[in-house]
Amino acid sequence: MPPPLTETASLAPPRAAASPRLTALIVACALLMQNLDSTVLATALPVMAHAYGADPVRMSVALTSYLLSLAVFIPASGWMADRFGARTVFRLAIVVFTAGSVLCGAAQTLGALVAARILQGLGGAMMVPVGRLLLLRSVAKSELVAAMAWLTMPALIGPILGPPLGGFIVSYWDWRWIFYINVPIGLLGVVLVSRFIVEVREPRPDPFDGSGLTLSALALVALMGGLELGGRGLLGTTALAATIGVGLVAGALYVRHARRHPRPVLELGLLTIPTFGVSVLAGTLFRLGVGAVPFLLPLQMQLGFGDSASKSGMITFAAAAGALVMKPATQTLLRWIGFRATLLWNGVLSAVLLAACAGFRPAWPLAAIYAVLLIGGLVRSLQFTAYNSIAFANIPRARMSAASSLYSTLQQLSLTLGIALGAAGLELGRRVFGHALPGPADFSVAFLLVGAASALAAPCALLLSRDAGAELAGRGTAD
Repeated sequence: MPPPLTETASLAPPRAAASPRLTALIVACALLMQNLDSTVLATALPVMAHAYGADPVRMSVALTSYLLSLAVFIPASGWMADRFGARTVFRLAIVVFTAGSVLCGAAQTLGALVAARILQGLGGAMMVPVGRLLLLRSVAKSELVAAMAWLTMPALIGPILGPPLGGFIVSYWDWRWIFYINVPIGLLGVVLVSRFIVEVREPRPDPFDGSGLTLSALALVALMGGLELGGRGLLGTTALAATIGVGLVAGALYVRHARRHPRPVLELGLLTIPTFGVSVLAGTLFRLGVGAVPFLLPLQMQLGFGDSASKSGMITFAAAAGALVMKPATQTLLRWIGFRATLLWNGVLSAVLLAACAGFRPAWPLAAIYAVLLIGGLVRSLQFTAYNSIAFANIPRARMSAASSLYSTLQQLSLTLGIALGAAGLELGRRVFGHALPGPADFSVAFLLVGAASALAAPCALLLSRDAGAELAGRGTAD
């Protein structure tokens, strides 16, 4: 296994053509397109099932095929960026994602739709880590927190805006416009990337690790596919156990492979860098809770409260508003409080507010629900930015691509696990209370479960030194 990576390198490359904020905005807009896509699609699945003459439950394959495509291709994104250039790969990713969107809209059969979603997943897998890589290599360390604040917006806003937007499109337009609306956004993204983003690449990229990609793909597909399908009740106990077993075996074989390969496709040795390792560990636990929110909250409003899809969407929008309010204040708060204290106490507050959703009942005043969701979105925005920034504080520039690939892969896995955990909590509540359809008490069980998982992230911050990320936060250079 390669020795632990501990050297610190400046994040500031040769000066970029665009300002850090403009670079972050261009990357964030592309990621918003991707994040909106899946959540908008989820709202339209019943209408699409009718159009295809398919069982609505079976339509979940349109979601899982995309997630599995991401799992397969994300690990290769860092090598692609080093080999062909981050701007070139990012621009190509937007083109592939947009082309996949057109094919999804034109698909006449469910099989054609799944194939087009896999193509979309290929584009999406390159957009997330390579977009982050472009940002990391285009800003100075002192500007990284402000840039990451922009980059976290898609992850927070996309899942919230998606349901009301999807409901509007299927109600007043044809469902195929869910995919066609990506075309002008994609074309604009290609123009902006070509005009304002400069090329960055490694002069001597590492050899491609094909064996590692095969093992990591098998592990991620089996684990994510098994948990996703199992969480939706589409796999029996035996099939679920077998699928998870295959994933665990493939994962163990990959770990063995990574210990022997000098530059594996997912560099687990990067986890020995304290700021990166703690961010991955704590961020994974944090996202277990956060990943369940877009899944649980709309269902709670519609099934538990009996609200319409449009009213549900407008209520959940409050969390996105909180995220927007926090963005300008992020760097100031981190400068005052520091990364360690922020991740500890803000993490506790985030978990409490997430668990507070368990108390929602139809009799609650809307103002009280809005307040909980608004403040929850605000603190989660700060937590997202802090994790995404501190993770790359001490990554050597030469290993930035590998770090972005590993971080994005584990981030995607944790968000998928969050959905599975939320679904498991909901099923547990139904069994405990004997409900055929989920009721308010069942959602209470689910939110308490994901809140507890998220709370485990907070004490992980104590593993960081007191001055971790000091240069990022503008508190002086860390020793």
